[in-house]
Amino acid sequence: MATFPNGETESVGEDLAGLQLEAIIGFNGHVPSGLICHPDREHLIYPLGCTVIIQGINVCTQDFLHGHTNNVSCVTVSPSGSYVASGQITFMGFKADIILWDYQKKEMMARLSLHKGKIENLAFSPNDLYLVSLGGQDDGSMVVWSVLKKEAICGSPASARSAGNPTTLVYSNCRDEMFISAGNGTIRVWELDLPNRKIRPTECQTGQLKRIVTCAVMTDDDSYFYIGTSTGDVLKLNTKSTLMSDYGPLKEKFSLGVTALLLLKTGDLVIGTGAGIIAHCSGSNYKVINGTSDLFATCSKSDIRVWYTPENRELLRITVPNMTCHAIDFMRDGKSIISAWNDGKIRAFTPETGRLMYVIEHAHSMGVTAVATTSDCKRIISGGGEGQVRVWEVGKDTRKLEEVMKEHISSISCIKIKKNNQECVTASIDGTCIIWDLVRFMRRQMILANTLFKCVCYHPDEHQLITSGTDRKIGYWEVFDGSPIRDLEGSLSGSINGMDITSDGVYFVIGGDDHLVKVWDYNEGEVTYVGVGHSGSITRLKICPNNKFIVSVSADGAILRWKYPHVH
Repeated sequence: MATFPNGETESVGEDLAGLQLEAIIGFNGHVPSGLICHPDREHLIYPLGCTVIIQGINVCTQDFLHGHTNNVSCVTVSPSGSYVASGQITFMGFKADIILWDYQKKEMMARLSLHKGKIENLAFSPNDLYLVSLGGQDDGSMVVWSVLKKEAICGSPASARSAGNPTTLVYSNCRDEMFISAGNGTIRVWELDLPNRKIRPTECQTGQLKRIVTCAVMTDDDSYFYIGTSTGDVLKLNTKSTLMSDYGPLKEKFSLGVTALLLLKTGDLVIGTGAGIIAHCSGSNYKVINGTSDLFATCSKSDIRVWYTPENRELLRITVPNMTCHAIDFMRDGKSIISAWNDGKIRAFTPETGRLMYVIEHAHSMGVTAVATTSDCKRIISGGGEGQVRVWEVGKDTRKLEEVMKEHISSISCIKIKKNNQECVTASIDGTCIIWDLVRFMRRQMILANTLFKCVCYHPDEHQLITSGTDRKIGYWEVFDGSPIRDLEGSLSGSINGMDITSDGVYFVIGGDDHLVKVWDYNEGEVTYVGVGHSGSITRLKICPNNKFIVSVSADGAILRWKYPHVH
């Protein structure tokens, strides 16, 4: 069939045999949420032009659903996987069809025609009873269809006259009578009143925030739903009260908007953005969680070991005979482990195989004692036994010394880099912490204390630092001018050697010569939990990215994994 702008159709070659389509290669990505994994986890469903394709994931099979007379504008699969529904674009004023397909038979079950111009979005109810459809800008209506009867139950204008057009639909996970629509300045919770054949909307309140909604996802128990916006933030709304409970990130919004959302069982979000970035975010503060909590690495003497957290199992062992590894860091892209060695070399290894990728020779004259990597994976900051801080530019095939910064007079014990990669702080056993400008390669501030500094952390807001060392005190400092804010008594005996802070900055952990892991409330300055288990001095500890575990290591070779105690 050929379709003309006036809506008329002409049969093409009805007396001729039709060519059989065998394969389609292509995916244009223009249809929002247009790539769907079928509940059987063995097939992908996506539209291309006026065809809907069902493609095998592990086996190279393709089935084609033919029936639309123009480009497919949306597609959805029912929760059971029994049905597929697709909608199309047509010309202004003409009917735009929805086709209901039987997934198993790969056949058309019904053609549903009420909307005009374009089908904007479709969603099935949790028990496959209903299909709700949203018309495009020129149509502006919402229709609920009975899947079994293949007919419309009721309809309504999709938004108030004062609001913009909705573009997003998400159905309840528990009830067949509730769904949500959202778009340009409109967020509505709808209730289906089946006996009276009506759908009734309730407007959601977002206070002063004015947003264009691009995507939405519902929690498993329907208590809340999240919406992504063109502004680049995520709003969380209470389904029952229809009020916004929180939103974020407050500062660093996602470039070119949030375009896709996935809610994980942990409560974290996976966010897709218009800039092509996929980010794993905390469900509590919407800040990006870098890295995975399933893997961590340790170093001791001549070994680096990579561990699988859920099973406490060693995955990889990297050995450099007769050498000592002082520090390690994962490159943020996960493609390399950067390590600091007593022979003055920086070595990079692959995390999967342990293959040596490259060596930076003569990095420091008295051994490399600390190392950190920038989030853009373009630089390594290293510290040496002689007190120098060196900045290395890392390319695909090149490693270049960019700058040497000489202020410390003794070994560097810890390096932390600011999120924008333009500043870092180094702690030294010479009793100083120095904040460095990584653009002009000069000292910004110096922090002095009567201690050998062993560890330092930026608070995630990056206005303050916390430090500790041999004086057993936890020092809070202003980043701006290096002035002290307060001192806490961190330990009653021995040095504090390791420190880490949560991604939201609410809690931090310390460990040291007293063999205790202590969890502190950052603002209150009080210990909330103590971990007793080490028989040796704790040398380092880390909180995993999703705040599930604390991993601590001690001088006697023990690695302890603790359950993170504060549930968000």
